[in-house]
Amino acid sequence: MATRPGPLTEWPWQWMGSFKYLVLAPAALHTAHRVVTKGWGDMDLAYAGMLPLLLLRMMHNQIWISLSRYHTARRKHIIVDRGLEFEQVDRERNWDDQVILLGLVSYLTYAAIPSVRLMPMWDTKGAIITVLLHIGPVEFVYYWFHRALHHHFLYSRYHSHHHTSIVTEPITSVIHPFAEILAYFLIFTIPTVIPILMGCGSILVSGLYFVYLDFMNNMGHCNFELLPKWIFKVFPPLKYLMYTPSYHSLHHTQFRTNYALFMPFYDYIYNTMDNSTDELYERTVKGTEETPDVVHLTHMTTLQSTYHLRIGIASVASKPSDNPVWYMWMIWPIAWLSMVLAWVYGSSAFVTESLKLNKLKMQTWAIPRYNFQYGLISERESINRLIEKAILDADGRGIRVLSLGLLNQAEQLNGSGELFIQKYPKLGVRLVDGSGLATAVVLNSIPSDTKQVFFCGGSSKVAHATATALCERGVQVIMKQVKEYDMLKLRVPESSTAYLKFYSDEIPQIWIGDNIDDKQQLKAPKGATFITTSQFPPNKIRKDCTYLSSPAMKIPDTMENVHACENWLPRRVMSAWRIAGMIHALEGWDMHECGDDMMDIEKVWSAAIMHGFVPLSKA
Repeated sequence: MATRPGPLTEWPWQWMGSFKYLVLAPAALHTAHRVVTKGWGDMDLAYAGMLPLLLLRMMHNQIWISLSRYHTARRKHIIVDRGLEFEQVDRERNWDDQVILLGLVSYLTYAAIPSVRLMPMWDTKGAIITVLLHIGPVEFVYYWFHRALHHHFLYSRYHSHHHTSIVTEPITSVIHPFAEILAYFLIFTIPTVIPILMGCGSILVSGLYFVYLDFMNNMGHCNFELLPKWIFKVFPPLKYLMYTPSYHSLHHTQFRTNYALFMPFYDYIYNTMDNSTDELYERTVKGTEETPDVVHLTHMTTLQSTYHLRIGIASVASKPSDNPVWYMWMIWPIAWLSMVLAWVYGSSAFVTESLKLNKLKMQTWAIPRYNFQYGLISERESINRLIEKAILDADGRGIRVLSLGLLNQAEQLNGSGELFIQKYPKLGVRLVDGSGLATAVVLNSIPSDTKQVFFCGGSSKVAHATATALCERGVQVIMKQVKEYDMLKLRVPESSTAYLKFYSDEIPQIWIGDNIDDKQQLKAPKGATFITTSQFPPNKIRKDCTYLSSPAMKIPDTMENVHACENWLPRRVMSAWRIAGMIHALEGWDMHECGDDMMDIEKVWSAAIMHGFVPLSKA
């Protein structure tokens, strides 16, 4: 929101929320009625091309979002090295409003100008006129209008909303108050409407012009430099005809320079070119590969998790994955296709996120595999090769710690990472499965006055360590699985085995374990509390019971660039397994935490609290 919002700041359909696409319903119904009554043969090219153009713009913008987030996570050619936060993601959630507006304007133009219905697919004369109108009137008018928007009166009422985003994303380009967008639309319709009125308009030229606007807008706000130097060496005048991302980024950091739309020559003419433009371009296009201190190695979970990655759909990634979005079912074919492509062509982990905690630099890498693939015996060798490749890459780059997330540390897959330690005993990177901190989080989430817990079973390190620690603390652990009982009896010290009990008529209120399935939950007493020791939360089928989060903690406020949720966890909350890798690096610990080895529970818990991580019960 602008600092002093002026008239027509809000979009007319803002009150409709996620149902705003209904404003296009009359046009859609008119199309359906026209097809039913007159058939497809009556549909002219201009009318038929409207919906594809809108869908193309949506896809085009999403591609730029993913591309930008991927490259800014790698950080090699990043321009503004500052964090992006949830507040900006929420503010820019309405980036598709301008797509809806274009749909309305297109239908109104079609209805108001009869000659639109007779437009051919291509007209060379019209294409030349469109180019000239953009170079001349559009760039000139936009330059001076943009400068006017930086006058205090208009800036405080409108344009300050756009400049709230110092760290830009591609969709930042269209985040403006409604009145400002209307003014832009009036300017940008000059190259499309005038050729139509002159009788030389064409469908393809009009569509390509808006694609050009989107491409340049997205590129200018992507926050990484992608234009190579050789382009400007081959054609030196291009410097005045096409801006670079670093050029426009300076406008967002300096405010009073680099006003031009896409062609900087007006900034040269009117002496508003920032003096550091060339230097910033040279530095960012060269780039330097950043080596993080910590890497968290995760993977995709469900098909829909593709959207939930930071490089996926921005608004979806900013919410826990267990909060479904209504339009997900419409784009499931894209998720299915991405899964197939990842399975066939995904040969290495890829960077999805880059974070910073004081001086500690962290990245998240994702293995291009999904939950169901980890359950396939035939895929185990392939997945282990991907994990091994990521570990060796981290080791070769001098990364200090790599934490194994989700199923990358599964016992049946690689023995909680033990496989790689045995194969490469001289690894420089420390492998951390996070079991010590995860156990500490579970133990500290159990009420201090608890006398009995029901152990639902599980073969993970965390489940066994939790049950063992409870017995040592004098808490009775009740079990009903013979196999699990026999295994734990071997682990629990002889002095504490009395607290390990097989079966009881008395059912405790606290239930813990890896696999708290639906059948077990139905047997729990009313008011029971379910505490999972797994990285995956159980299905919440009981309304009369309490479900605690999978082991996780709230991160410190000083952690930067956090604008995506970790799977199903709330904002600014991370899994204990992920945090454990950070603590390992912050403390400078030199041992691995893999296989049967586990960090001292109290030691790692105290370290996490000292570094500002907060238990969810106190968040």
